[in-house]
Amino acid sequence: MEQNQVQTGHPKGLYVLFATEFWERFSYYGMRAIFVLFMTKTLLLDKALASNIYGSYTGLVYLTPLIGGYVADRYWGNRKSIFVGGTLMALGQFLMFFSATIAHGDDKGFAITMMWTGLAFLIFGNGFFKPNISTMVGQLYETHDSRKDAAYTIFYMGINAGAFIAPLICGYLGENVDFKWGFLAAGLGMIVSLIIFYLTKDKYVTGPDGTQLGIGPNKSADISAQATKDAAFSPLQLGILIGGIISTFAIIHFGFGVDVWGSLIYGMTLVGPFVIITDKSLSKVEKDRLWVIILIMIFVIFFWMCFEQAGASLTFFAEEQTNRNIFGWVMPASYFQSFNAGFIILLAPIISAVWLRLSKKGLNPAAPYKQSMGLAFLALGFLLIAFGSRSIPISGASIFFLTGLYFLHTIGELFLSPIGLSMVNKLTPARFTSLMMGIWFLAIATGNKLAGTMSSLYPDAKAATHPSVFGFEIKDLFSYFILFVFFSGIASVLLFLLCKKLEKMMGGVK
Repeated sequence: MEQNQVQTGHPKGLYVLFATEFWERFSYYGMRAIFVLFMTKTLLLDKALASNIYGSYTGLVYLTPLIGGYVADRYWGNRKSIFVGGTLMALGQFLMFFSATIAHGDDKGFAITMMWTGLAFLIFGNGFFKPNISTMVGQLYETHDSRKDAAYTIFYMGINAGAFIAPLICGYLGENVDFKWGFLAAGLGMIVSLIIFYLTKDKYVTGPDGTQLGIGPNKSADISAQATKDAAFSPLQLGILIGGIISTFAIIHFGFGVDVWGSLIYGMTLVGPFVIITDKSLSKVEKDRLWVIILIMIFVIFFWMCFEQAGASLTFFAEEQTNRNIFGWVMPASYFQSFNAGFIILLAPIISAVWLRLSKKGLNPAAPYKQSMGLAFLALGFLLIAFGSRSIPISGASIFFLTGLYFLHTIGELFLSPIGLSMVNKLTPARFTSLMMGIWFLAIATGNKLAGTMSSLYPDAKAATHPSVFGFEIKDLFSYFILFVFFSGIASVLLFLLCKKLEKMMGGVK
């Protein structure tokens, strides 16, 4: 009876990390729910510029985990990194509060400067917080414990429970009172996250053998002193990393005219995985498994490029083209960003139970198959709203279309994102766990930056000319959303065709 509990239950540390991440995500998504609206309504920036700033911010937020993961693996450990990151993020939210406070005056320039300063604190803080708390979830279990997929799905439910409440509170305060109060609420949420982790970490955040997790650098988790020594970047590798980033940055920025932040994000995404995969301490099996992560990263980029329209173009659609009148009450546009999180709270336990049941029967599909299906659901969501946007009544499109989109996207996200976190943890050697989690987040960074770029193409009915992508002219909302159907649908098919090969390279790891 006791043995069965060990196999099917979850350690209490999972729920500590759940609560810590809940309030951190409350902070992040509360700010994100009102960010674009703050820029367009209070700072009076146009949609294209606001979209690109949004894309740069959400991209850089997922770029810095590479730095935070490396520092944790080599020097600080997970716990210290989480505290430093959380403190920086709290300061960032309070700077956003200050920016919104002074934005009503004549000096918009100073308010924008404060906004960028706040964003910088949020970006670097997230880099230390995000990869390390995700890594600690996996460390609660034995290496090949079949409960990991379910654990990451439960953890993902914590993320989205915070994301569900955040727009309702921060969005209400921002749109109905003042944006500054929405940012202040986000900052207070981050403080609560830090307090919960500090008070409970020593008792509950422990490994399968009872030892406290995250105290020292993760390189010490490896099996031999020589492996630890070999795991450190050599001067040659560091030279390749720095030189490669500078070179790719220059090519992308000066050769293709991409903005500075986009060039940095794309350059690091191209170079970072190459440096890891050439590490001399890796065995052939380890290299094959890391190649699986790197190849799937390509498809993850397309997923987040499409999915992250939630905070940009889909917010514009909710604000301007959707009938938000519900029995005389006009729902704030930012509330739509709670839909995805609300559906995750409902669906995550169900899908988690499905993975556990399939695992017991030996039928649990490998991660790439799940992620291919996730991309297919993403395509279906955009197909739904594309048809909903073909003929919009004067009163606005039915709320059904955005609701249906978020429902389908939620299923897709649960099939792809938590499974990806679990996959990185299971396939990566212990000495590279946080660093490789940072590499994984590079794909999300690139997808988020591209999401801002794509959102800047949101069609303007009054424009004399229309933008185009690969010769495809975006004339109206239907053609705009069909573009996302194409990208996510093609990515789903291509990944499915690669699944058998990737499963073989995983070496039996599900």
